[in-house]
Amino acid sequence: MPKQPFPKNVPALTHKLMALYGLPHLIHSMVILPLVLFIPSYYADDLGLPLASVGMAIAISRLLDVFTDPIMGILSDRWHTRWGRRKPWLVLGTPSLILSTWMVFVPSGKVSVVYLFIWTSLLFLSFDIFDLPYKAWGAELSTDYKERSRVAAWREAFGASGHIIFLLILMVMGFWGYHGNREQLLVIALIICICLPLFVVLAVAKVPERPPEQLHGQSHLGWTGMKLVFRNNAFIRTLIALVLFGTGLMIQATLHKMVLKHVVGRPELFSSMILAETIVSLLALPLWVWFSDRIGKHRALAFAGLWIGLWGLALPLVGYGDIELYVTLIVFRGSSIAAIIFLSNSIAADVIDHDTVASGHQRTGFYFSLWGMAIKMAIGLGVFLGTSLPAHFGFDPSVASHSPVTEFALMRIYGWLPFFIMLLAFPLLWNYPITREKQQELRAQIDARRK
Repeated sequence: MPKQPFPKNVPALTHKLMALYGLPHLIHSMVILPLVLFIPSYYADDLGLPLASVGMAIAISRLLDVFTDPIMGILSDRWHTRWGRRKPWLVLGTPSLILSTWMVFVPSGKVSVVYLFIWTSLLFLSFDIFDLPYKAWGAELSTDYKERSRVAAWREAFGASGHIIFLLILMVMGFWGYHGNREQLLVIALIICICLPLFVVLAVAKVPERPPEQLHGQSHLGWTGMKLVFRNNAFIRTLIALVLFGTGLMIQATLHKMVLKHVVGRPELFSSMILAETIVSLLALPLWVWFSDRIGKHRALAFAGLWIGLWGLALPLVGYGDIELYVTLIVFRGSSIAAIIFLSNSIAADVIDHDTVASGHQRTGFYFSLWGMAIKMAIGLGVFLGTSLPAHFGFDPSVASHSPVTEFALMRIYGWLPFFIMLLAFPLLWNYPITREKQQELRAQIDARRK
């Protein structure tokens, strides 16, 4: 079935437009990565707050999104302006995202757990105002099964490139003797505050937004429309899979720096290790796109999650000084991280086609808000488990040395627990109900009923 063209007033989707759409993610992606990799360690190690309390504050601030995400998704779907439904929210969300990022990354004066909770809550809210319409905009740029993967891959390629630039800057800072969390977070915050507005303006000015799809026939909104959401088998499967994948990934991300410092004994190599992992993940993107074209996006996503979990099984073998083994495991493990992100977003667009046929309305923002809630809950759960479980087994990052029993417990939580959590997603994705053929059938129904 040929790709459906844009309406007459919207230019065809090209690689240039995909690149311009993905450009803000070069900076936008820098917001959450430090929040996972640096903030728990910074507020616990440098600022002296209890590790478990730091994890709890971040986790609870994430749970507030249960209320704000659906509201943001509905507003994004229903707020029609001359500039579109999605673009105005990016413009509105950028200033508050910049402010809250600065307050979390560059705290001043007396800092408490309450301070961290308030500003991380505002940061997550601002991120929602920006991120949900941005992802919905990308999902609506194409109606083609394979091309949707490429739109998401372009965005995630920019996100990975942003991580690489960020890590290279940290390495240069380390070369000049700036190894502390405080200096590193200051530089990250400056980059975000200066560059994000420029890239948002460029994307909003150059990339089109497709008009919303409304279908002839019976339509369902309100409570009737909500019931359709939870009858959508494909949506329920992706929701659960995202929670499982996100939790496993965040457990390991939260503990990376602590493991390097307290188990391997080489904390100065943190930036280099994450840089190598990110580069490999970026280089592997074309392979995962090719793989998904051959076996389907859902099965490629299942393999991507299983790939990460399998490499994590060997992490408890790592001990003091085993830097080569440790970095090798992390780099190979991370080669599918970007694939998980772009494949999930591409599959999400197909799920929305199913809902458009059932409800008569294109509710992309609402669906992405529900997936966003799941991802944030997974991040909060992953940070909570990654901080509270090691603490339960006696691990304290403020202590210089730990017993072998405590270190082994830490490494089992770090390596084995994510594998078993992510393994649960495999059967949900393997026989997924929306294949390429099914998505083409859905698009044919949408085109036949489009007003």
